Amino acid sequence: MSNLAAAVESPITEDMVSSYRRDGFVRVRGMAGREQALAWGKTAQAFAANHRDDDCCNNNVFNQYVNAWRDDPAMAAITRDPRIAATATRLAGVPLRLWHDQILIKTPGKSVATELHQDQPYWPHDHRPNPISMWIALCDVPVERGCMTFIPGSHRHTDLAPQDFNDAGSLLAMCPELNWDTRVTVPLRAGDCTFHHGRCAHMATPNLTDDPRVAHVVIFIDADTPYDGQPHPVTEPLGLTVGQTLPDEMFPPA
Repeated sequence: MSNLAAAVESPITEDMVSSYRRDGFVRVRGMAGREQALAWGKTAQAFAANHRDDDCCNNNVFNQYVNAWRDDPAMAAITRDPRIAATATRLAGVPLRLWHDQILIKTPGKSVATELHQDQPYWPHDHRPNPISMWIALCDVPVERGCMTFIPGSHRHTDLAPQDFNDAGSLLAMCPELNWDTRVTVPLRAGDCTFHHGRCAHMATPNLTDDPRVAHVVIFIDADTPYDGQPHPVTEPLGLTVGQTLPDEMFPPA
């Protein structure tokens, strides 16, 4: 943990830590104040408006803007907020580093569900055990606007291949027992967030409202995570060698 994050008190209890480690996710209310979160939402939308031609930002599920913190000081202030790093580190219980951030915007009218998937199988990380993502609502996100649903305990399925979040059956075909597990849907007010393990199966509902759903995700991984050579747009331009620990200047300690 960085010195700054170490000095910050995270807004969680021991019960929340236990819940996260048991279920693979936890809701944290008021990570940011409502007005601050709405202001961050405007910052995120302004960033998106200026990066519409980014090759990797758009698909039929959401508009995605990766590593916004590297390109925009205002987004860096969000991603590097020490409250976020302190909370992620306390939940994971190990030193972490930033993997990347991403603005996720579900546009109104044509939105579809983000289907069940795990995050970690997409990443070139040699499957370290403590990846954790913070997903903060930068607007009110009721069910009809694209909130998250989780399968508690699914982070224990650590050997699954990458899934297709466009396909409702992709994860369930790989792991049929998840069909019968409880699902927990978590609507959020602006400023509330969830933290979820990189192997916790999750999805997001379509945005059926007339307004965009704006969320920001900050992803952390074990501090000693090495690059495993798997192709990924974040690491491909960096010329990393297999087995190399991810460099601090691009993936700073939490």
